[in-house]
Amino acid sequence: MTPKIMPHHLQQPLPKPTTVHRTSGQADHRFKQMLTHSIDEQSELKISKHAEKRLLDRGIDVAGETWSEIHSKIKEAKQKGVTDSLVLTNEAAFVVSAQNETVITAMDREEAATQLFTNINGAIVINN
Repeated sequence: MTPKIMPHHLQQPLPKPTTVHRTSGQADHRFKQMLTHSIDEQSELKISKHAEKRLLDRGIDVAGETWSEIHSKIKEAKQKGVTDSLVLTNEAAFVVSAQNETVITAMDREEAATQLFTNINGAIVINN
């Protein structure tokens, strides 16, 4: 049986771990707030392929400021524990996953009037 030869860089002793200095709890809290705030500002409401197809097929056009308002309300609903929400606007109805901040499906208001919405635990009405 021949002895195993390890590469030279693996034969060296491992370096000692460096010491991590903790900052005050208040500084940690401020850093987490800044990080969360910047992540929230950068995120956008996502639209699933299914919802995108529905929007195109039905000719539903939603203004940018309406999308922004929907996203804002979805984030608020998420903080309150809502997982899936029905969002009603003047133009359309959407089922939105608050957990993923993703539009799952879309329909115009006329079609929505005849639908039964299941598996939602929140509703948002936006009048614009």
